[in-house]
Amino acid sequence: MHDPIIRVKNLYKSYGELVAVNNLSFEVRKASCFGFLGPNGAGKTTLMKTLYNKATRDKNPETEVCVFGLDPQRDELSIKARTGVVPQENNLDDELNVIRNLNVFARLNGVPRVKADERIRELLEFMELKEKKSAKITDLSGGMKRRLTIARSLINKPQLLILDEPTTGLDPQVRHVIWNKLRSLKKEGVTILLTTHYMEEAFQICDRIIIMDKGGKVMEGNPAKLLKENIEEYVLEIHHKQYFTKVKDKVNSINARVDDSHEIILVYSSDLMSLKDISMLLPAGEFFLRQSNLEDLFLKITGRKLNESQ
Repeated sequence: MHDPIIRVKNLYKSYGELVAVNNLSFEVRKASCFGFLGPNGAGKTTLMKTLYNKATRDKNPETEVCVFGLDPQRDELSIKARTGVVPQENNLDDELNVIRNLNVFARLNGVPRVKADERIRELLEFMELKEKKSAKITDLSGGMKRRLTIARSLINKPQLLILDEPTTGLDPQVRHVIWNKLRSLKKEGVTILLTTHYMEEAFQICDRIIIMDKGGKVMEGNPAKLLKENIEEYVLEIHHKQYFTKVKDKVNSINARVDDSHEIILVYSSDLMSLKDISMLLPAGEFFLRQSNLEDLFLKITGRKLNESQ
């Protein structure tokens, strides 16, 4: 077994009395996609920043942080030379066009001009931006800007790619395009670390995830395995409590778990046929029967939704 690309043990990060990251430990293997899932304020972005020393971790004798076998606080430049970072905001230079944005970033990363020109052509092709190379940044759609920001992070052929909520605010079509690009990078040997609060995103592209809440680890593992081992397979959403009252006796007669802490009643069970029978008793448009997902798992463990802020 190869040594992990990233190894973190007992990591803490505080801002005054606020504990942003609380005793977090994990390892990331080469050419894998590792995701951090949680609500706004869970500590995901702060965690990422400690890995490339944008945020200084708390001093603690039990803490260990290694990226490529190096400590970010001592070897920041060596780690950055092998890492690409995609922040939450695109932070592109609106005064420059697409190709000039990439050229400037190539120079900042010390990429020779000849190699930079070739690399930029490759990246524009890879991110499907070739026809937009002379376009102004202000003329690009949100999805194009995001793809350009990812292209920029790849200019130095990084071994590690860190993405902070890479598809927030994008439409589903663009989101799928970016997922496919990330899968391709992983096949090429790039290790990917990302934060997200999109459950489907984590499920689709992550080999392993940590679900975070209030700075700490709630659960860790392969997304599909976590669902299989920790929650019922299906959920019936009943949109109003008045309709749940009509089927409550039927629900109580099957092997089901009910979450009535929100306006929408959630009935969880692995007995799909029984849930279908119950749904037939409800008015059309007042229920939704679906497979359970990572948000359901988070809700079961913490009692609140992934998109809720602290």
